[in-house]
Amino acid sequence: GVRDVMFLYEDNRCSMTYMYEYPEYLKIKLPKKTARRYPAYELYLYGEGNYAEENKNLLLTGIPVLFLPGNAGSYKQVRSLGSIALRKAEDVDFKYHFNFFSVNFNEELVALYGGSLQRQTKFVHECIKVILKLYKDREFAPSSVAIVGHSMGGLVARALLTLKNFKPELINLLITQATPHVAPVMPLDRYLTDFYTAVNNHWILKAQDLRNLTTLSVAGGFRDYQVRSGLAFLPRLSQHDSALSVVSSAVPRAWASTDHLSIVWCKELILATIRAFFDLIDENTRQITEDPRKRMSVLNHHFVRHPAKMFEENPEAFTDLTGAFMWITVKGSKWTYSVYNDSDGKYFVFPLASHRKSYSHVYCENSMLDTSSWIYGCMNTNSSMCLEAADLSWRAELLPTTKIVMLKLLDYPSLSHIVIQVPPAVGNKYTLGCEFFKEDSRTVQLPVTHLFSLGLSSSKIVLNSTGLFYNVQLQHFNQIYQAFKIYIDSHCQSLKERKPSVYRLHVPWSHEDSITVAKVPSLADISAKLHIAQPHNDSSLPELNIYSSPDCQYEVILKTSLLQVLGQIVRFHAGAFPVYIVSNILLTYGGQLSTLRSTGQCSDFSLELVRTAKPYKVEPLISIVVFLQGFNWFREIWESLSLPEVDAAVLSSQDAWFPLVSLILFLFGTGIAYWSGVFFSTSLRLFSSLWLTLIRPTELQKNKLITPRRLCGMVSLALVSWTTCGAFAVLIIYLQYFMGSYKPVHDFVTSVFHFQDSGHSKEASQNSSTHRVKAQSSVDSIPEATQSPSNSKTLAEAVNSLKMHITILNLFTWIVLLNLPSLIYWLKNLRYNVRLDPDPCRSTAVILVCILEILMNSSTSEVKSSKLLKIAAKVPLPLSVAMLAFGRLHLYRVPHFVTFSLLLHVLCCFV
Repeated sequence: GVRDVMFLYEDNRCSMTYMYEYPEYLKIKLPKKTARRYPAYELYLYGEGNYAEENKNLLLTGIPVLFLPGNAGSYKQVRSLGSIALRKAEDVDFKYHFNFFSVNFNEELVALYGGSLQRQTKFVHECIKVILKLYKDREFAPSSVAIVGHSMGGLVARALLTLKNFKPELINLLITQATPHVAPVMPLDRYLTDFYTAVNNHWILKAQDLRNLTTLSVAGGFRDYQVRSGLAFLPRLSQHDSALSVVSSAVPRAWASTDHLSIVWCKELILATIRAFFDLIDENTRQITEDPRKRMSVLNHHFVRHPAKMFEENPEAFTDLTGAFMWITVKGSKWTYSVYNDSDGKYFVFPLASHRKSYSHVYCENSMLDTSSWIYGCMNTNSSMCLEAADLSWRAELLPTTKIVMLKLLDYPSLSHIVIQVPPAVGNKYTLGCEFFKEDSRTVQLPVTHLFSLGLSSSKIVLNSTGLFYNVQLQHFNQIYQAFKIYIDSHCQSLKERKPSVYRLHVPWSHEDSITVAKVPSLADISAKLHIAQPHNDSSLPELNIYSSPDCQYEVILKTSLLQVLGQIVRFHAGAFPVYIVSNILLTYGGQLSTLRSTGQCSDFSLELVRTAKPYKVEPLISIVVFLQGFNWFREIWESLSLPEVDAAVLSSQDAWFPLVSLILFLFGTGIAYWSGVFFSTSLRLFSSLWLTLIRPTELQKNKLITPRRLCGMVSLALVSWTTCGAFAVLIIYLQYFMGSYKPVHDFVTSVFHFQDSGHSKEASQNSSTHRVKAQSSVDSIPEATQSPSNSKTLAEAVNSLKMHITILNLFTWIVLLNLPSLIYWLKNLRYNVRLDPDPCRSTAVILVCILEILMNSSTSEVKSSKLLKIAAKVPLPLSVAMLAFGRLHLYRVPHFVTFSLLLHVLCCFV
């Protein structure tokens, strides 16, 4: 599944954007108060060559666009947009042009640390005010700024509207690229999740106030494994008429999936964006139009359905068909025509009266991909020619190798004829085709195979007709955990050269189509899987549209792809892996405490994991709670107890919950937990072996749990946590604990040598070197020569303590990993501020420092006799259940559950 997500996606079909002149970034001077408040942030103006030189005095006359980089993003990523916009402005002799600004966020890791998101949002507000001041007193001064946000930059742009002093009219257009709008990819701190909640709630509750803001969200498709496209779709309840979400694979003239970084430089996608920008200009104000309907029309034109014509706000309803063209009447239901070096223009006329009774639709295609009109509808005609016609080219749709028109005859009762215009084509070669058909004859239904067929069975259909278009409806294909391989095998009667076939997987409830172009004859394979599950109020079916070649037969075979099903599980739930891994380790930890209490011996980690970590111990209870939350009375009781919503219920409401997915994730967590235990056990042996070769063990001493020196260490690290960064203190105590884990090894070997040095037999003395090798190679075996009661007891305690320390070290490693992003953020910003503020793990770090400083020097002998051991052994199970219930979408809660369990362990050392 991981391999499917990370490596098995389509090739990169994007072209690179290049600058024609050297890119320059002019730093904009900010007000002193703003610069002092945000020392790490900067604002730049993009330029190239002469344009950059002219703008150095900041006498700007263009249309302002602000680019916001995302997680660890650079302000220089604006260059693709800025450079292509500059070339486009040169094409129109600078009648209109755009000034592209970019914010430097110091490449902060805002996707992993949410503490700076609010600060970034406020800085962008200040930047907008500074930008608009640059245009003050100009002839066509702008009153608003368009924003392009990549990744988390798009979320920061949306967050502007949550600021108290922000005026919504300062933004009229927002385009986001691969922005996770729905939820964070990795919810590693509560500042991140709270920020998301505030932004999404504001956009849903204040949707009516945001009608003047037009928003476009572009997702990268399956190549983007960092931000899955489902997260990039704007919340469904917000702004039905002024928000648009599309996947790049469905964008006309791009038709390519992009990875998380290439979406900012993909030439095809950038061209679509810049074309849209220029079509959005109001000729009167020379700024982006204030009309929300026009803005949506332009975005739909360039990002949803392109009719292969230049955008016109109000195209003429009727056109005069003039010119000395030959008029030819076509009476048949099917017609194809090849054009090559035709010097005479022609009009082909199709009377509709004779076809209306027998057929329901007409389909026409044209492989000449120019932007001129080519198909018309006549309403009053004589027998030979049509004087005035409606331009039906606006009903066309552009595909990679052809432009097509599909008309339902009942929708056009007033049309008497359809006219196809074929202009003179000197040096050009292209084909046209039209056919009338009944919808039922070209629509076939193909039931998809069951999830558990595992690719062993298939659904198959053969299309024997020789038409130009087929529509294969995929029945029961509506969930994100479904994934299929579709094979299309084309056979043709003759070997003549044909135009390629186009296969489009069309998902009617979201703009996530994918298009494949294949030679004919050939065997093409298509991956069919969803970014968004079918809404409950939608009954439409996904479709496989086949734009075929005549006199060819198509065989469609569909199979479930187990590999891609696993890939969907990883794609949608990889962020929850740490929760399942830690849950397994915590269950094992509880099992070890339980066996310590019942037998006096601590079991081995891997053996206890196999015995204790069972999914049936945790999953049924969560499923019962999710089921009961469907009842109002239970929900009222739940809310009265101030308990948070179960994460599985939230995922179910987002249609992102698979059947049996939790079981699969739990088993995956068991595997990772097992190998992490093997890793820590092996690494500890290797390091301790190295340590034993360098240092001969000294006399065995009984260490106290708390000494003045350790107390000073606790206080020092607590101060480090409080005054600098909590994650930094956690890392220090982790390294200290790792080194301190050698203490049981030290006790073990010391007891061996102590016995040998005071031994009364020559044999014991001779076997000294043998025992040393045994001690270095395995701390799990006790040498036979040391089986006196006192030594045996000491060795057993050392082995038990070592096993317990390995488990605690395993648990604590995941706490360190989950807190690592805030540490990296703090280190990157250390020159601006010594103290991380806000710090998501400051208070937790102080508690952990105290706990681990004590556990570092503890042994199982103190815990065995504790009155609290029974409670400490039973608590990990409910904590594991709670972790899976409330931690899947809130990873920052995981350390709290682990900390509570370790706190009980510490109390067992004293009580």
